[in-house]
Amino acid sequence: MEKTLSIVKPDGVKKNLIGEVIKRFEQQGLRVAALKMIHLTEEGAKGFYIVHRQRPFYESLTRFMSEGPIVVMMVEGEKAISIVREIMGATNPKDAAPGTIRADFAADIEHNIVHGSDSQESAEFEISYFFSSLEIH
Repeated sequence: MEKTLSIVKPDGVKKNLIGEVIKRFEQQGLRVAALKMIHLTEEGAKGFYIVHRQRPFYESLTRFMSEGPIVVMMVEGEKAISIVREIMGATNPKDAAPGTIRADFAADIEHNIVHGSDSQESAEFEISYFFSSLEIH
């Protein structure tokens, strides 16, 4: 059973897409094992996206991720990481396949509705960033 983290970003929460994101995951056989809504501080966002600290988009991304509430969830299932990434679509919605979350709802490369772990190593760090073992069911 593979585990991954997904986030409905501030733009997705604002557009009332929380249920839609979860529905798409569940329709593909994934199970939500932990879920909560939080409002990251800018420092919290910087800690989460620390791997991107040298990238030119780091400051704008962390500002965006702290501008409103987000929904973080741990999702599990067979090949959960690749399935979640397929459901989300390419990071740039212009490149996302039709029917993916980003193709259907995203405004641009930064305001792209969802985040998903890109590897097992990332998933382990990201899940532990938001959830204690007592919060995972």
